[in-house]
Amino acid sequence: MASKRATINDVASLAGVSIATASKALNGRQDVRPATRERVLAAAAELSFQPNALARGLLSGQTRTVGLLTSDSVGRFGIPVLLGAEDAFGAGEMAVLLCDARGDAIREQHHLRALLSRRVDGLIVVGESTNPRPPVSKDLPIPVVYAYGPSEDSDDVSFVPDDVGAAAMAVNHLLAMGRRRIAHVTGPTHYKAARDREEGLRSALSEAGLAQAGQTLSGAWSQRWGRHAAEMLLMAEPEIDAVFCGSDQIAAGFVEAARERGRRVPDDIAVVGYDNWEVLSTETRPALTTVDMNLELLGRTAAQHLFAAIDGKATPGVHKMPCQLVIRDSTSPPGIS
Repeated sequence: MASKRATINDVASLAGVSIATASKALNGRQDVRPATRERVLAAAAELSFQPNALARGLLSGQTRTVGLLTSDSVGRFGIPVLLGAEDAFGAGEMAVLLCDARGDAIREQHHLRALLSRRVDGLIVVGESTNPRPPVSKDLPIPVVYAYGPSEDSDDVSFVPDDVGAAAMAVNHLLAMGRRRIAHVTGPTHYKAARDREEGLRSALSEAGLAQAGQTLSGAWSQRWGRHAAEMLLMAEPEIDAVFCGSDQIAAGFVEAARERGRRVPDDIAVVGYDNWEVLSTETRPALTTVDMNLELLGRTAAQHLFAAIDGKATPGVHKMPCQLVIRDSTSPPGIS
């Protein structure tokens, strides 16, 4: 027969204090003498006492529960952000309720109502792209932090990867490898990520006193587009010695087509990708040098700032998180394989 679960009454009785004093000691209140707190904590440990979360929530006004609302139904970028956030919430002993709106505004509102009905203490909204999105936080009674996809409202708290800085870092690496004729193949221009990455590229080239080799080629975030772009670019601009691609998918397609046209990577042409999607970046031959957006760190940071916002210490604005360049074989200097 299972033993009866210990109650706060049992803890108070064993420690020889009132229920109110036991509650204060267990909740870390300062108006309890250290010796008394030690007696209460020892009694709780002896009885394997676990505080009732609902009762504690009613006393503190918090449920120790947070919501994670995502629109990234594919999960390519959202899942790493969610994993990072969940790590932080776990360390803070917060329960997490995950809802996927699948890019549907009506479904998103349904999930918001459901989360509010469960009295979550705060909410992280994870975007499917870095395009700014309409805020969900207007008139909400809880703090909200946006991750990957920022809020359109500058008074909200948002965390995004620094795509401009990361692109400049990638191009500066190519310059350091001795490349001077650098082209750019990227995704659709209605994605802010594509525009930001081109801005970073142009900034780095301008600072180095160089012009871009040919125009930027924009298309789908796909290997097929990478192959097609390589065929066009290598025919029109055969003297290019490097290409910065807006995604690993594009880069993988570019490498494949370049090899088919007799161009050696990296000897004849160096290639840099973006995203560090390891199913592509480490399996492409040669393995891709690429930008890692550190999305798990971004998610953890967003969660930590949600904790601060719950405590009344919000940090409004769009915060750009640093990315990392992962150097592999696709950008070795000329003559080195």
